Amino acid sequence: MPEIIDDKSQHCIPFLLERLQVHAQRYRNKGTEPPPFFLGLNGVQGAGKTVLVSTLQDTLRAEPYSLSVVTWSLDDIYLTHADQLALAKKYPDNPLLQHRGQPSTHDLVLGEKVFASLAAEKPTAIPQYDKSAFAGQGDRVPESQWDVVNADGQQKIKVVIFEGWCVGFRPRDDNTLRALWEDAVKRKESGDYSGRLGYVKFEDIQTVNDSLKGYNALTDKLDALIHIDAQNLRFVYEWRQEQERGLRAAKGTGMTEEQVTNFVNGYYPSYEVFTETLRGGVFKPAQGSAEESEWKDRQLRLVVDRNRRVQEVIKI
Repeated sequence: MPEIIDDKSQHCIPFLLERLQVHAQRYRNKGTEPPPFFLGLNGVQGAGKTVLVSTLQDTLRAEPYSLSVVTWSLDDIYLTHADQLALAKKYPDNPLLQHRGQPSTHDLVLGEKVFASLAAEKPTAIPQYDKSAFAGQGDRVPESQWDVVNADGQQKIKVVIFEGWCVGFRPRDDNTLRALWEDAVKRKESGDYSGRLGYVKFEDIQTVNDSLKGYNALTDKLDALIHIDAQNLRFVYEWRQEQERGLRAAKGTGMTEEQVTNFVNGYYPSYEVFTETLRGGVFKPAQGSAEESEWKDRQLRLVVDRNRRVQEVIKI
């Protein structure tokens, strides 16, 4: 697997430091200490998110900032194996819900509980998920094994980095959703189509979209968002193949190329439906009712090429 060069943190660190300063000033102007800062990080699978997270975390923890940081993932709140099986059984004809991944397959109650506890600076157990359990179907790690932050004697967490492939996705209204799906079906029938949305039923993607409404409760808690975007969303197939080839070489086991393609196919319809609103701005109010100061400059979008190198930097 080619080495992922970090050319992203040079753009992200100044953005993050600026947002932290604005955050602190806003509360100090009110005469109160600032609560923890929540950063969302959305990255197309395989785009170099893990390397970036590591650099951001190390920078903030080091001098001169010396901030206490916790990083966790949307993946950490996947449903338990038993609950995922129950969900798949409930929607037996929906291919998007037969395995973990899509909105619907996360425990939002747990996510909100962890967010609230971190915001209140209370002792908080950070969920963990084991993707290798049940022959790769995955399961949540027992709570007794979760790491605890904000415990007595520990420095209080001041920055929470919450990352995931669909962090910040917003649901679409039903009319837009149907129009996108009908267009995908039309293009599939004409032979001019490389996506996956056109291969699922409208009800399948509608179930995911309806579930995504519940994810707003997490997205609305974010103070800022970094979005690693791709010039072409199809790159995700090549990047995941590269990752898996690296795993096979290192561990002697991993998914076949066909399995990887089927795996990414399960995610791809959501990229087609929800990426546009992410690019437009997660914090931008739908009706334009909020003051610009409430949402402007809170999102950074990095557009990367096939080699994961940054080609464009957009502040939203």
